[in-house]
Amino acid sequence: MELLRVVTDRAHADDVVAFAASHNVVLRCSDADTVLVVASLREVLEGEIGVWLVVGDDYPAQLAARDVKTLAALVSLTRVVIEASSPVDQHADVLAALLSDDEVNFANDVVTLRGAYNRPAPPRPLDLWRYREGQLVMEEQQLNLVRSETLAWGELTYFA
Repeated sequence: MELLRVVTDRAHADDVVAFAASHNVVLRCSDADTVLVVASLREVLEGEIGVWLVVGDDYPAQLAARDVKTLAALVSLTRVVIEASSPVDQHADVLAALLSDDEVNFANDVVTLRGAYNRPAPPRPLDLWRYREGQLVMEEQQLNLVRSETLAWGELTYFA
């Protein structure tokens, strides 16, 4: 399996659409909210897409979970990569807990949730990857950074 991280600005987001049709793209917007940019592409996206979200104090995992659920209802969202400056696993665990229809009672060093709901669940299962030191990790799977390239409209990073 190969994932392609595309980092671009909102002015060049349309250029990602062709890559998303033939690659497992995970988009990160460098100058705007990634979720809003991907949502704005919904009329032109022909295939699946993923988002690369950087969570932390300014954008906590709880808000990321809300955004992911909303985006999953608008586009064919299949992949989410979580990056964080503090323990990424704890942020990803929060997001994973909130991607259901169930009541969430959860605590770790990042947050304590009691009786929380984040409905509805995404319409299809999502792959939730964690970015750690140049690697993507999901359960027992691990993808390593293979190569990067810069194009006029963005940076491409291949993980395999």
